[in-house]
Amino acid sequence: MQVNFVLMGKGGVGKSVAASMLMQYYRARDLNPVGIDTDPVNATLAAHASLGAERLEIQRGSDIDPRQFDLLVERILGETDPNRVMVVDNGAATFVPLCSYLMSNQVFPFLAEAGHDIRIHALIGGGGSLDDTLNGFQTLCQAFPDLPVVVWLNAHIGALERDGVSFEKLPVYKTYAKRIAAQIVLPALKKETFGHDMEAMLTAKMTFDEVLASPDFSIMAKQRLKMIRKGIFEQLERAGL
Repeated sequence: MQVNFVLMGKGGVGKSVAASMLMQYYRARDLNPVGIDTDPVNATLAAHASLGAERLEIQRGSDIDPRQFDLLVERILGETDPNRVMVVDNGAATFVPLCSYLMSNQVFPFLAEAGHDIRIHALIGGGGSLDDTLNGFQTLCQAFPDLPVVVWLNAHIGALERDGVSFEKLPVYKTYAKRIAAQIVLPALKKETFGHDMEAMLTAKMTFDEVLASPDFSIMAKQRLKMIRKGIFEQLERAGL
């Protein structure tokens, strides 16, 4: 089974957007994806009811119980169909404990030995999130040196450049370019039209299919969201995801 871990220590950079796009893309390909939400605070992937994501309860009182991640590993090992895919959406609050758990327990080599294909999806946000997410990307590459990394560039929250230098020309990119299996761009959207419609969809915790069937969105809003979906899905297809 292919398992996609969406990871980043910075909050608000689009992890759950990426996770929901993956789920919707795989559903469109009739792959019946499994979604797991490990965010103890927001549960944003699980909030998309139609996606049927499972919520992993890892918080005990005010603390994160790392032993609960055992349940995640067991859930993955319980899937025996090699053609299925899983998307694991991890919240910023559990980034450090989950990464620590994955490393100390050698989870990824263990899953690979069991026949599972693991991919990491790292969100890099533009604007004020750029430095933090670049550091997070570097951390992931160093922590899991044998895994392919899919980079999601979120241009919608700001320019993906530092002092006029684009992401592809920054030192961190050059250092880890060979680790990048694919790049997916969440484009900057015109605030009054495309951006407004996308925000309305995300706020309502709806999928593209739900929006297209809903009377609450105008004809042109649906048209713009269809264009956004087409652009993202085509990127995912070209990337072989």
